[in-house]
Amino acid sequence: MAEEGIDVIVTPQNTGHSTDFQANSRWLTHVGGGLDADIAAVFPLEGDVTIAATTSKLRWPGVQTWVTDCREAGRNYGKVMVERMREMRPEPRVIGIAGLGGGTRTPEGTILHGSYAQIREAFPNAEIRNVMEMLGDVRQVKSEEEVAFLARSTEIIDTGKEAEIAAARPGISDWELWADAIHAMLRAGSELNIHINWISGRKPIREMNRPTHRVIEEGDIVFNELEASWGGYRSQGVAPVAVGDPEPAYLELAKLHAELYEEILEDLRPGMPMGEIAEKCVRRGPELAPKSGPAAGATAVLSMHGRGAGDDGPIITGGTSREAKNFSVPLQENMVFIYKPTVRTADRFFYQWGDTVVVTPAGGRRFGRLPHRLHIAEW
Repeated sequence: MAEEGIDVIVTPQNTGHSTDFQANSRWLTHVGGGLDADIAAVFPLEGDVTIAATTSKLRWPGVQTWVTDCREAGRNYGKVMVERMREMRPEPRVIGIAGLGGGTRTPEGTILHGSYAQIREAFPNAEIRNVMEMLGDVRQVKSEEEVAFLARSTEIIDTGKEAEIAAARPGISDWELWADAIHAMLRAGSELNIHINWISGRKPIREMNRPTHRVIEEGDIVFNELEASWGGYRSQGVAPVAVGDPEPAYLELAKLHAELYEEILEDLRPGMPMGEIAEKCVRRGPELAPKSGPAAGATAVLSMHGRGAGDDGPIITGGTSREAKNFSVPLQENMVFIYKPTVRTADRFFYQWGDTVVVTPAGGRRFGRLPHRLHIAEW
């Protein structure tokens, strides 16, 4: 902030995208957690940090001790942000707003128009800057404490995976199986709200954002993307589960994936550009694919994006053009990612497996304890 000449940073309340849109508030203040925990923050270059929340003093002093200035918003967060900035002496000349666009998945921004309008009206002569990119850059490299929190989050995810494997059987509904995984993670200490993708079937095309009420059948495969939140730090994991013997293509794709995964994992070292890793994944997939059988000619793409207090950067999800700016980003030690390549056949069988990993000089280090394989449930 001092280097950029920013007097104060404002982070708006927005629990969208499983509270990812509010990650900057949580990261700057430690305040948050919960399905309706709308938190706005005023973070001055000098002086006390302030949060604005509804029923603020009843909720937040008891769950953290770093921010003591917890003010009642009464659902008008912009009003409190303006009041706090007017207390600054001198009043802010440069206001940084984390929410005017940018970020990994927020091109339209995250601040509500009403909040922004109150700030603009109260400080008509102040320069307003978007600081999403600045905060995103700072959040990319994790401290040792943050790495430890993400490792704990992954332990919780593994508990959910184990519960899913143990419960999967014909006759149970897709929804019940999903609930078993979620229940195990909540009992292990995960906060809500958390991001979940899930789909089951004989040959599902890709994960959806919620389970259905279909009945699981023998031969089905369940694809999942589980997330847990430990103190706001959100790892992810992907571990497909087959209910009995799946289609043979999945067994072959799982073998291919394991070989590809371990090879690329060694490249997750400081200095490696994201784009080179993505290109190698695309190149090595067909080279490692079997020449005959149901997985012959399989292809691969890389999905890998930062994990932390939210959907951190840098991000690659299949190498789309909107993420091209990330291709030149070099990895740094203690960056943490969900690393989950995808392999697929020409006839639309796909397989994805992933774990949260940390970048080290020796290559990527997995946090998860489950072996890299297609887990086949027995009953």
